[in-house]
Amino acid sequence: MRRAKISIIGAGNVGATCAHWAASKELGDIVLVDIPQVEGMPQGKALDLYEASPVEGYDCKITGATAYEPTANSDVVIVTAGIARKPGMSRDDLIATNTSIVKSVAENVAKHSPDAVMIVVSNPLDAMVYVGWKASGFPTKRVIGQAGVLDTARYRSFLAAEVGCSVEDVQALLLGGHGDDMVPLKRYTFAGGIPITQLVKPQRLEEIIKRARNGGAEIVALLKTGSAYYAPAAATVQMAESIIKDKKRILPCAAYCDKEYAIGGYFVGVPCVLGTAGVERIIEVELAVAAPVASRCYTSLGVFMTAIKIERHLDSETLHLPELRALLGKDVEIIVIEKPRVTGKKNLEALFELAGKIDIDEDAFWALREKSKL
Repeated sequence: MRRAKISIIGAGNVGATCAHWAASKELGDIVLVDIPQVEGMPQGKALDLYEASPVEGYDCKITGATAYEPTANSDVVIVTAGIARKPGMSRDDLIATNTSIVKSVAENVAKHSPDAVMIVVSNPLDAMVYVGWKASGFPTKRVIGQAGVLDTARYRSFLAAEVGCSVEDVQALLLGGHGDDMVPLKRYTFAGGIPITQLVKPQRLEEIIKRARNGGAEIVALLKTGSAYYAPAAATVQMAESIIKDKKRILPCAAYCDKEYAIGGYFVGVPCVLGTAGVERIIEVELAVAAPVASRCYTSLGVFMTAIKIERHLDSETLHLPELRALLGKDVEIIVIEKPRVTGKKNLEALFELAGKIDIDEDAFWALREKSKL
């Protein structure tokens, strides 16, 4: 039985650190690919990491390359390629450049590793995972975005520090987009089995949620010249490990949802069971509100809109957020998001041009967005 093979496209900080975590866990042989400005960069990083193996006690082959041929027949391909954020930039500022990069990468992944599971890490995540899916032609279960594991890790670490307990004892669940658009579910957040709302005061909990949402920006501001890489890489490798070892871990990932959560055919952050087939199941959790009436998620364009029906109200009307709050009370979660992450028709058209033909009705998209504004 052969070893698993993991290819990492992009040998910058996130990619190289993915290789480090994957090697330390002995997940399989590793290929680190990049098209660097300085020839030999991925080879040098791969050799350096391999030379650490006698000290750290991991045994795997680690190869660096500037072409895709050495990645052939990979089991898992991690896509980190693209430019990183700098201070003052949002993830959306990366969209024009990273769309063309991820499109090219996904096409090469499909050519050389047609049976691989592809984990997309490049930002803006919601748009890039959609581009990766379209460009690769892979089944949706084999294209996954890494976001929720990282956001949950940040949330859990901040909560553990607040409660004064081990990070291992904090469990949480997030839905929605990456960073600013994530939705922590307080009802599914516990420390040692105790509901977090019994341990952290409401105002302080909101402050922690805000910090978790801005976790990436906080690190960008501190580093000045780059963005986070230790935690993003660790989160990505946790997903890869569940796939390679068929562990069936329940992890929050950007996965393709059709009937699930009534989303209707787009990628969104939801709890998934990850195994050798990729996304083997999407778990639909009970939300604080009864059921979504009309929920559309255009994560390829970075917009998440939800209209909600509440158990004890007026048929199936769509309510505005202030009305929801008044009806449900302050202690009930409201899963309503409407935040455009791609602003203006010019940017939308640029995404279409760079990503190729994405089969979404542009006029219908803008009409629904206008109709569904909260």
